[in-house]
Amino acid sequence: MPVAPTRFSVLSEEFAADPYRWSARLRERTPVHYEPALDSYFLSRHEDVRRVLTDHEAFTTETLQVRAEPVMRGPVLAQMTGAEHTAKRKIVVRAFTGTALQDQMRAVRANAAALLAPFLARGRMDLVGDFGKPLAIHVTLDVLGLERRDWRQVAAWHGGIAEFITSMTLTPERRRHCLDCAEQLEAYLLPVIERRRRHPGEDLISKLCTAEFDGIGMSDRDVTALIINVLVAAAEPADKTLALLFKHLIDHPGQLAEVRRDPGLLGAAIAETLRLTPPVQLIPRQAEQDTVFAGTTVPAGATVYCMIGAANRDPGAFTDPDSFDIHRADLGTARSFTAAAQHLSFGTGLHQCVGAAFARAEIETVSAMLLPLLDEVRLSPGFRYREAGLYTRGPVSLPLVFTPVHLGGGPAGPAV
Repeated sequence: MPVAPTRFSVLSEEFAADPYRWSARLRERTPVHYEPALDSYFLSRHEDVRRVLTDHEAFTTETLQVRAEPVMRGPVLAQMTGAEHTAKRKIVVRAFTGTALQDQMRAVRANAAALLAPFLARGRMDLVGDFGKPLAIHVTLDVLGLERRDWRQVAAWHGGIAEFITSMTLTPERRRHCLDCAEQLEAYLLPVIERRRRHPGEDLISKLCTAEFDGIGMSDRDVTALIINVLVAAAEPADKTLALLFKHLIDHPGQLAEVRRDPGLLGAAIAETLRLTPPVQLIPRQAEQDTVFAGTTVPAGATVYCMIGAANRDPGAFTDPDSFDIHRADLGTARSFTAAAQHLSFGTGLHQCVGAAFARAEIETVSAMLLPLLDEVRLSPGFRYREAGLYTRGPVSLPLVFTPVHLGGGPAGPAV
């Protein structure tokens, strides 16, 4: 166990360097951790986190009015309840399931192939910067029906919006930058929305523009908020999950070899990656009434942060929870991408992530493409691995070396 600072803080450099080192300490000693600088409570036990996420009346998403709505330019799905939530969630879910999902996976393969091509002959690539981040944006733009040529600009705006949502503290300058990004993205989207209202297609923006709730179409503000909601939810975790998957497999060559022999194990590898190193580490809620956890009262009105990374490593929920094991009996691959998942990486309950099935299909499709091409894949010599992020977390970079491939097919000799 690490030596605790005089006053432990989740905002400390020690915690930021490796939050998983502190998980057991939090669960065992302070399962309800109060953070004075944020006037918020952090829950780390699996049973407490699940309780908060499934009781949407006692723990609401009111915090998102401050944390998300200013940059989403309107209410997001997680803020909605009742008939409105059911109707609008259904519209979004339809875009990520069934035949729509099959069409999207064809686009994913095309996007991935185009991005990958320049690096194959070189035998080296940063899986985060060269491939994962641009792929996540390209794929999301395709789903929305936005121009792929604008991806760098959209990615820059997305970065500011994600920073606003995921930062625990923001300077006035950074806050202004993030809000500027949101305003510019909104200005970019409004003419698109206007065109899709006149000439709808098969893309998600068109479906949002033509959908009705209680017989009334959605306003431009409603549509804008849902577009940005999808952009952030689809793009933010995707590159992190892909890089984390490859990091775990490279670190466990026996399991990498198994997945190479049997690509049917990819679903289990992705699910275990999400459990062990969830890209979304914190999910906020607001307590609507005084509630007791582990003998500590969380007062009504308080912000509660569900610590997904700590909950997913709770030995009360998982055997040998700090180990990466694609054959884990207590995970259940089939249910790991549904509301019945034992891990909490997609949330759970009413506001479980709408894109869970899409996330699985995207990462599985891309990984199944990459594994046969990245022969003898390993981390670049001398590379020092580092993760970053408190709210969302993933590798800063992941430079890989592999046997180069001629685009005509076949290896081109060892990478130098």
